[in-house]
Amino acid sequence: MANHDERIPVKVDMHYPNPDELATIAEKGTIYVRAMKGLHQRLRRNMGFIFMAMFMLIPFIQYEGHQAVLLDIGSQKFNIFGWTLWPQDFTIIMWIFIIGAYALFFVTTFYGRVWCGYMCPQTIWTFIFIWFEEKIQGNRNQRIKLDQSPWTKDKIVKKGLTHLAWLAFSLWTALVFVGYFTPMLDLLRDVFTFSATFWSYVFILIFMFCTYGNAGWMRDIMCTHICPYARFQSAMFDKDTFTVTYDAKRGESRGPRSRKDTEYKEKGLGDCIDCNLCVQVCPTGIDIRNGLQYECINCGACIDACDDTMEKMGYAKGLISYTSEHSLAGKQTKVLRPKLVGYFMVMVIVTGAFVVNLYHRKPVELDIVRDRGALSRENDQGLVENTYTLKIINKSQKPQTFELKVSGLDNLQWIGDQSVTIPAGETANVPISLAIDPVELSKPSTEIEFTIVNKDDADITLEQNSKFFGSR
Repeated sequence: MANHDERIPVKVDMHYPNPDELATIAEKGTIYVRAMKGLHQRLRRNMGFIFMAMFMLIPFIQYEGHQAVLLDIGSQKFNIFGWTLWPQDFTIIMWIFIIGAYALFFVTTFYGRVWCGYMCPQTIWTFIFIWFEEKIQGNRNQRIKLDQSPWTKDKIVKKGLTHLAWLAFSLWTALVFVGYFTPMLDLLRDVFTFSATFWSYVFILIFMFCTYGNAGWMRDIMCTHICPYARFQSAMFDKDTFTVTYDAKRGESRGPRSRKDTEYKEKGLGDCIDCNLCVQVCPTGIDIRNGLQYECINCGACIDACDDTMEKMGYAKGLISYTSEHSLAGKQTKVLRPKLVGYFMVMVIVTGAFVVNLYHRKPVELDIVRDRGALSRENDQGLVENTYTLKIINKSQKPQTFELKVSGLDNLQWIGDQSVTIPAGETANVPISLAIDPVELSKPSTEIEFTIVNKDDADITLEQNSKFFGSR
C-alpha cells in the first residue's frame, strides 16, 4: 500500500504546477524522474543488477592462475578464460559483432527499443545516478523544490553529496573498465599506492568524467540526440511491432474525476484521469499520450504508473501497454512476418558460421619466415642449405610442446631444434636450417611442407607450405 505522499491526486481540485514552476523546470532543461514500482520496473532493475554485477565482477575472476578476461591491447592478445585471441582471430570478433547487430535488429522489429530501456549501459547508469539523487535529495517534488530554492547550507550539502557520490561511482566504474585492459588486482594496488603508469591515470580520469557527464548531466540527451540507434530504429518498426503505446480510443477525452464517479463516460471522459504520472516517470521526459516518439526507450515506466492509477481507480489495466498499431486498430498482430523471419534467419546463419569458425579454430598458429637475405647457400660440407624461422603462436592458456617435421624432399637434413615447448599465450621463433645434397635436387625450387604436432594431443596439428631453393 503506497504511503500518503505517493498517492495519486484524483480529486477535481487536484494541484498542478503553476506556470512559473513549469517555466523554471523547462529553462533548466532538467527532467525530474519520479520513482515508480511495478512489474516492468522490477524487471528492468533486476536485469540492470545482473549486468552491472557481471561488469563489476568479471575483471576479478581468476582462471588457472591468471585473470579470466584480459584484453591486453599492448601485447595484441585477448585472454578470455581458456582462449587467447590474437589479431589473426579478428574474424571471431567480427562474427560476434555481426550476431549482436542482427540480434538487435530482430528484437527491435519484434519489441521495439527494449534494448535501450532494459539493457543499455547508458540507461542502467542513469537510473543508478537518479537513485543517488533520490536517496540524498529526496523524491521528485523535493528535488524540484530544492532546485528552485536559494542556495543554503542544506542545499549545498545535498548537492555536494550527490555529486560526490556520482564521482565516486564514476571512479569505480572507470577503474573496473580499465581493469579489463590491464591486470585488475595490479591496477588497484598501483593506483592507490600512486605507482601506476601515467597512461593508466589518464584513461581512468577520461572514463570517470565520461561516466559522470553522461549519466549525471547528459542523460536523455545521449538517448535522444547523440545515440544513432534512436535515429535508425524506426526503419525496423512496422505496424506489428510491440511498442509502449497509449490507447487513445479508450483514454480520451482525458480529465480528472473522483474515484466514486461512475458516470464519467456520460460526461465525455475516457479512462485517462490526466494525472501526468506517465510523464513524471519517463526518463526522457516525453508524454506517451502524444503518440509514438523516437525518444521513447520502451522502459515500461509509464505502463507501471498508469496500471497503478487504473487499479486505484477501479479501471481495467492496459491503458498504456506494449501493443502494436494493428492491435489498437482491432486487427490481428502478425508475429511471423517476412522482415522478422528474415532477421532471424540471417542471425541463425551468421551464428552457424561463427560456430563453424570456432570449431575449426586451432589453439596454435604457424608461420614460416624465410631468410630473405639469401635464398640458399652452399655450406662447408658441400650441401645446399636454406634457412627458415618457424613462428609458432600458442593460443591456448596451457603450455604446449610441439614436434617439428618437414616433408617434400628425400634425405633432407634438419639443422636445429625439432621439439619446442611454448608457454601459455606466448610466441616462439624457432630458427632452423634444411640441407641436402645437390644431386637430390631436380629443379631450381621444390615445394616442401612443414608440420608441427602437439606431443600430448595429435589432433592439434598444423601444416604450412614453403619452398626449398637449390644453389645458383
